[in-house]
Amino acid sequence: MRLIRFLKIFYVIFAYGLDEFLPSGKRVGWLRTFCRALLFWRPLGRPRAARLRLALERLGPTFVKFGQLLSVRPDLIPADIIAELTKLQDRVPPFAEHEVTAALNAAYGEPYTQIFRDFNLTPVASASIAQVHFAIIAGGKEAGREAAIKIVRPKIEFAIRDDVALLKVLAVLVEKLLPDGKRLRPHDVVREFETTILDELDMIREAANGSQLRRNFADGRLLYVPEMFWDYCRKKVLVMERIDAIPVNDVAQLQKHNIDIKRLSRDGVEIFFTQVFRDAFFHADMHPGNIFVLRDGRYSGIDFGIMGSLAERDKQYLAQNFMAFFDRDYGRVARAHVEAGWVPKNTRVDEFEGAIRSVCEPIFGKPIKDISFGNLLLRLFDVSRRFKMEIQPQLVLLQKTLLQIEGLGRQLDPDLDIIPIAKPVLKRWMRDQIGWRALVRNIKEEAPLWATILPQLPRLARSYLDRQAPSALETYFTKLEREHRALKRWIYILVALLGATVALQLGRWFLFGAL
Repeated sequence: MRLIRFLKIFYVIFAYGLDEFLPSGKRVGWLRTFCRALLFWRPLGRPRAARLRLALERLGPTFVKFGQLLSVRPDLIPADIIAELTKLQDRVPPFAEHEVTAALNAAYGEPYTQIFRDFNLTPVASASIAQVHFAIIAGGKEAGREAAIKIVRPKIEFAIRDDVALLKVLAVLVEKLLPDGKRLRPHDVVREFETTILDELDMIREAANGSQLRRNFADGRLLYVPEMFWDYCRKKVLVMERIDAIPVNDVAQLQKHNIDIKRLSRDGVEIFFTQVFRDAFFHADMHPGNIFVLRDGRYSGIDFGIMGSLAERDKQYLAQNFMAFFDRDYGRVARAHVEAGWVPKNTRVDEFEGAIRSVCEPIFGKPIKDISFGNLLLRLFDVSRRFKMEIQPQLVLLQKTLLQIEGLGRQLDPDLDIIPIAKPVLKRWMRDQIGWRALVRNIKEEAPLWATILPQLPRLARSYLDRQAPSALETYFTKLEREHRALKRWIYILVALLGATVALQLGRWFLFGAL
């Protein structure tokens, strides 16, 4: 089966003229020329990026997902291809009703009609990994509650693993054939994709992500996250609260319900920066199909399969850079890069500062309709390559989310200015990270550890010294004991001399006092 699939992949590659991506050098240039001559009949009127997108869609869900991952890697992929890959659609025909019922019965070990009533076998959404149905919970403490049920496609995991195995083979070819193959790190890209897509198959993991996000926004002021019905969640089935909401890109419906769209756009920016800097845990798949607006004007999100997280060091770095950028302090931006080790230590800060200024300065004071964050990121990556800056893999999802926020902002309020909204969020976060408030919080967090370790320090120190130099330690204590005995002797002598002196003085007083 893998051989047949592999042959199909190569057929699609050549049918869509993707051999054009081969370099024209001596190593494989002959193959490119040979393909052009032999397959002269191919219709290659479309640009290469469009043909790549169509080929990925032809190859199916795994390759569509892979293309979507590449679309947020401007450090690896040329700008024309990125623009086309962002158009990839993750929509596929639903699987059959009998497969839906079989998947539910297998997940619960009993007829699904015992779990749900009024189950709508026609899905409301169908994607490459899973599809969603509506129903009402039949019993238990959630009896009567409306639910959205997400079911993983049957046998999709086997298909994905086969396709990923073939992608690994293609990664070897890319590294061997392309002059720039090693810099592109195809193995790392495929490995990252494999982790991401296999995680999406685990509905328990997705439910846990949703539950965490719900706790983070427990007050529900800006964002309402649907409740997870844990009693009914399984590895291949997710059951959560059904929300009555409007798709965020349905501007006509939003206006019909008198929702303040300008406020909505501002709330979206605040939600994003709050997720990133307050929680270091953010929804990383914020395309319009996953974002909704409740009737009261609050945001609500679904699909928590892809979530981003940041280490404390990354948060500090990003906060410093954003604040410096908002203050137009490009020198501080350049120094933060050097201090974080993201550019070589011997980088000339003044040159780096000038390069960053040339990218960022033109966008200040402009509304979002006049700014392309996609182009901004591409120019920043050009600068990074010039200064040998290492691309940080943990920030790839953040870059993707920023681009999605840009698209959402353009739809809702083209005149939106992000800086006045984001700056107060960052200032609050930074205020919490320094000063007495941060000190008190850190002491509270570390107090249980200190209470455990402090009483053990003398024993641990003695144990460490015993392990490091036992003979030296013995010598030291023997010498100390010898000196202690000598000191005791001198004390006895001094006490005896003092006693004799006192006795002599008393004798003289009695003798001469009597006279």
